[in-house]
Amino acid sequence: EYMPDMYRSPAVEAYVDYGMDPYYVTEEVASSQRNTQSARKPVPGTIPFVGANKAFGLPYAYPNTPEGYEAAGAGLVSPLTTTKAHIEAGMEIYTKMCSQCHGEEGKGDGALSRNGHIAGIPSYSDKLKDLPVGKMYHTLTYGKGLMGSHASQLSQKDRWLVIEYIKVLQQGGEMPEFDDAGNVVESAADGAMAMNN
Repeated sequence: EYMPDMYRSPAVEAYVDYGMDPYYVTEEVASSQRNTQSARKPVPGTIPFVGANKAFGLPYAYPNTPEGYEAAGAGLVSPLTTTKAHIEAGMEIYTKMCSQCHGEEGKGDGALSRNGHIAGIPSYSDKLKDLPVGKMYHTLTYGKGLMGSHASQLSQKDRWLVIEYIKVLQQGGEMPEFDDAGNVVESAADGAMAMNN
């Protein structure tokens, strides 16, 4: 080819399966790849829709309506199990992302509330003690009242991790009892800590 860049784009074109460059692999391999849709490995940082994290890669199915909020409360359950590691990870995210409004202990007394910027933030251990995890997730995704959406700041998995910690705050901040592997001990699994709804 005399000047191939005059009629063929030098840029990578998404969703086009040309196959690998035959100069780096055999023509047989390149030929088979040209006939296979999306045969190349995804670039680093690609979010998979299959595998161990498939529960966190799917679109959120509930609409941002009052009916969607109620439906999420009735039908949405956490894909996570309650473990010490999940609660600790949720506590770290909560401290960074939620405590400014909701306070360290979830009593609605964060810095923004104390300064008078936002009033009426409810306590997790009082008014929101029995709030289902589906409604919490819906609120983190879309926002509710004065609380805005946190979907751009928290991944789907991070939202569920925060909810694991909020379940502790709903019980007055009392951590459940864990075994040596970090799982909730059966006797302590009664109530909201064991339930993923």
